[in-house]
Amino acid sequence: MSTKMNYCFKLFMILITTVREGESIDKALKKCKKKFDKTRVLKEFREKQQYIKPSEGRRNEILRAKYRERMKLKKEE
Repeated sequence: MSTKMNYCFKLFMILITTVREGESIDKALKKCKKKFDKTRVLKEFREKQQYIKPSEGRRNEILRAKYRERMKLKKEE
């Protein structure tokens, strides 16, 4: 039997949002959501849900860029 133990270390981050006296809860929730979005945890989680081949990823980026360009041109008209 091996004495080696495998550990999986994960980094846990705690988001702390201070609410000033008289500040609305809506404003505090916006701050908290903004901090959460900056950590990009949810995006990373969604990306790791399934494997995307590199060629497929590049193809999706090109399609998104074309779409954005079309929307930009449509907006200018």
